[in-house]
This record gives sequence, C-alpha cells and structure tokens, in this order.
Amino acid sequence: MYVDALSFLEDEREAWAPFETLAGLSDEELERPRPEDGPSHGWAGRDLMAHLSAWQHVALQAARELAVNDASPTIDRVNADWDAIGGDELNARILAEWRALPLEEVRRRFTTTPGEMRGYLTVVPEARWIKSTHRLDTLLGCTLDHYAEHEEELRALVPGAL
Repeated sequence: MYVDALSFLEDEREAWAPFETLAGLSDEELERPRPEDGPSHGWAGRDLMAHLSAWQHVALQAARELAVNDASPTIDRVNADWDAIGGDELNARILAEWRALPLEEVRRRFTTTPGEMRGYLTVVPEARWIKSTHRLDTLLGCTLDHYAEHEEELRALVPGAL
C-alpha cells in the first residue's frame, strides 16, 4: 500500500522503463508473429504495446475523472465489466480493437499515454486514489501490478530489456 502519490509515481515510472524498449523495435519486429506456446504467448510486440497502453488509458481516464470529481465512473465500469464478462474476454476485445489500428497509432498511444497518465495523477488529491484502497487497487492493476504480470512477454520480445 502506498502512503503518498510521489512514491507510487516513482515506482510506476521505474517499472515502466523497461517496457519503453518496445518502442525502439522496428515495424517488422513489432509485427512478427510469435509462437502460441512460447513465452510471449503468441503476442507480437505490437500486441504487448497495445495491451499495456489500453490499460494505462483506463488509468488515465480514471485520473482525469478523479482530478475534478470524487468518483470515477471509469473505475466502476471497468470493474463491473471485469466481473461480468471476465478479464480474458475484456482483454480479447481490447486486442481486437487495437489490432485494427495502424501501427503508427499504436506507437503514438504507447509513447504518450504513460506521461499523460502520470501528469493527471499528480493533480488528483491523494484522498481520491492513494487513500482509497478500491481505487488504488484498480490503478495498480492497470499499471505496476500489470507490468509485473507481463515481464515474461517483454523478455521474449526484447531480450535484455529487464
């Protein structure tokens, strides 16, 4: 549990840094299919970029809401969807949506969303997220905890990144 926003933001930035190496891969490397039974679980580099960025975008939307309100409809909606349809189905929908995007747009979102998310979180009163277990857990699930869950895929796609 975090007691202040700065600690969270520092840890999040540090945990995200290895994933930024994905942006340095060529278009061909990002699009290269991977074996389903390998450590990347069949995801191409663009798929990992998309998956992580999409969940960071959820955190960004929540931060935008919490910057001006005491509640986050995004957090409520995402948690309800997770409970109703499950994480696998939600992630499959995200992946399908992002696979339809041009790689240039995936790259743009991948490189801009983290900084924008951090920027908004700096202005959200700590009582609205750091001191709220429910909201903090959701934000951790979209960021720090989520990054840790995907280190194996990153190692498979960018050896030496971690």
